[in-house]
Amino acid sequence: MNRLAGVTSPYLLQHADNPVDWWPWTPEAFEEARRRDVPVLLSVGYSACHWCHVMAHESFEDEATAAQLNEHFVAVKVDREERPDVDAVYMEAVQAATGQGGWPMTVFLTPDAAPFYFGTYFPPEPRHGMPSFRQVLEGVRAAWDERRDEVGEVAGKIVRDLASRSLSLGSAGARPPSEEDLHAALLGLTREYDASYGGFGGAPKFPPSMVIEFLLRHHARTGSEGALQMARDTCGAMARGGIYDQLGGGFARYAVDRTFTVPHFEKMLWDNALLCRAYAHLWRATGSALARRVALETADFLVRELRTSEGGFASALDADSPAFEGEGAGSGRHVEGAYYVWTPEQLRAVLGEEDGRWAAEAFGVTEEGSFEEGASVLRLPADGPGLPGDDVVESGVVESGAGESDAVGRPGGAAAQSMEAEPDAATEQAAGTGRTADTGQAGGPEQAADAERMRSVRERLLAAREQRPRPGRDDKIVAAWNGLTVAALAETGAYFGRPDLVEAALDAADLLVRVHMDQQGRLFRTSRDGAAGHAGVLEDYADVAEGFLALYSVTGEGVWVEFAGLLLDTVLRHFTAEDGSLYDTPDDGEPLIRRPQDPTDNAHPSGWSAAAGALLGYAALTGSSRHREAAERALGVVGALAARAPRFIGWGLAVAEAALDGPREVAVAGPEADPATAALHRTALLGTAPGAVVAVGAPAAAEADVPLLRDRPLVDGRPAAYVCRHFTCDAPTAEPSELARRVGTRAG
Repeated sequence: MNRLAGVTSPYLLQHADNPVDWWPWTPEAFEEARRRDVPVLLSVGYSACHWCHVMAHESFEDEATAAQLNEHFVAVKVDREERPDVDAVYMEAVQAATGQGGWPMTVFLTPDAAPFYFGTYFPPEPRHGMPSFRQVLEGVRAAWDERRDEVGEVAGKIVRDLASRSLSLGSAGARPPSEEDLHAALLGLTREYDASYGGFGGAPKFPPSMVIEFLLRHHARTGSEGALQMARDTCGAMARGGIYDQLGGGFARYAVDRTFTVPHFEKMLWDNALLCRAYAHLWRATGSALARRVALETADFLVRELRTSEGGFASALDADSPAFEGEGAGSGRHVEGAYYVWTPEQLRAVLGEEDGRWAAEAFGVTEEGSFEEGASVLRLPADGPGLPGDDVVESGVVESGAGESDAVGRPGGAAAQSMEAEPDAATEQAAGTGRTADTGQAGGPEQAADAERMRSVRERLLAAREQRPRPGRDDKIVAAWNGLTVAALAETGAYFGRPDLVEAALDAADLLVRVHMDQQGRLFRTSRDGAAGHAGVLEDYADVAEGFLALYSVTGEGVWVEFAGLLLDTVLRHFTAEDGSLYDTPDDGEPLIRRPQDPTDNAHPSGWSAAAGALLGYAALTGSSRHREAAERALGVVGALAARAPRFIGWGLAVAEAALDGPREVAVAGPEADPATAALHRTALLGTAPGAVVAVGAPAAAEADVPLLRDRPLVDGRPAAYVCRHFTCDAPTAEPSELARRVGTRAG
């Protein structure tokens, strides 16, 4: 009997009709294996995983394979996004045994959950030196029946090896990162930087959002032009490449090549939240109109494509979608990238002959194609026309404020009523202004015509694409990734005068409090249709706290600091060892063969790094030495990894930059409706000082909700800003230009 019909995970529900007698990860599944005296097949994947779908179609939907599996095994299916603890423990075993890992992950366990045979994808027939999945099943069955002692010895050794890997900061001699450590990390990144195509390493190439954040913060603290160039050029290469959706915005998971041309088409919530924030921060540092465009388009993608009816954000869009042309059309066959790719003929069919040829040149669409079957992924080749205005450097963002928000409070409130969206440079040129923001020189009617043509082409192609069968959506809400999205949308909305984005961030934060959080400060990791699922892990607490702190800086609503403090107190109480090291699961969580613990930043910030950052920010707002000390202890692992593996500790390095800089603490005191308060608040938010925290509110005495605001009076009756760092405060200032100088805000 397949037992997946009643679960909440969309990935597990995709397997609810398989002939395999699947169990979810429950104690009852292992009890059944003990009762029958058979091993457990653990299959781990996720909804947007292309090869998970392939293996499901080839093997788990096959009656003969299912019969063999059901007779000799108890089959357990796990969604890695819902149970990252289970995934982490067994992925560590897979990587230790085979030297590699990935999804689908296929592991055979004893009824005591000890692993003894490992793999990832297995084909239905022997292929490329791999055995077929049915051959693997037969081999494992024979070993279990005929060589049980050997199987037990292997499983026992693996469990002992995993248990010995616990990371102790005390025994490792770890220390908080120094200036020298961060300089060594920069040198290490320079050695791995791809100067030809941007990014780091070769193929496949992943978007290095956390490393970009480190590079921007390092530049802000030290003035390193090399760090800024790597960040700027990588962002430019990704924005012009096929990894970025040139019509609808948003980024694919990774590129299969080193040029960012052909993506693996799945779109993940965490990637787009992190990249939205990174491009917004790049604009904040440089004024790049391209960075501004991509940040806003990615934010709009998040709201348009991933927002759920409850106000949260869905986890992912699949790489595959139903075929709509050719041999597989109407058959239900799913094809990777079908929704996104184009042929020259398809462009001409939508745009007409002349615009079709122009679009093919602009987006690098050729008769040979850059993908499969003559289709091309849309991109903006370096030698093509690109998007008019992308090479503009915007200036005057602080002092002139032209078109920018004058206030960033809760949308709909008094402080937000003056928010207006700033038109982007390409739109201004299309409207006939023809001026570049950096030089003031006229762009001319030809550039304005190109901008209008590109706008029209993109709109028509996007409308046509909307008629294609859409990729599937994994609509479960993951707390951690929604926390990252709250931070990205709040900041992007504040920077660019988009109250709708701030409102979307508030709605998601409200959902996290209502559905995912209990009164004791404990989080549920997932929810779907308003029903909470599994218990939260460290990254959930840390990323949600990070989102709440960013939301406070934008809105000035002190309740978000209170919620963040509740979550971080749970981190200190249940996730932190005596020496300051962190575990991914709480001390009262479900026991596994090993308590997972991983400080490295891979696809998204590790719970360890994210917790260090949230603890540091909370300490700066509240003056809590307990939280500051916990952050510094957690950062000890960054010092150990900075020079050896900088690509895999990017968020930790970014947090370390904040710790070295202070971080700076900015308190803006003034009446909410006063434009002078709004001007100081905006200047503070646009500061590039690494990890700076911003508090804003009415002039307060000792009873202020957020301690950073306490005893911050007006100056000569005017709103004032107070900047402190390393236990020292500057004299208050009422001048935005002086505040800009103190926090590194780019001036006009």
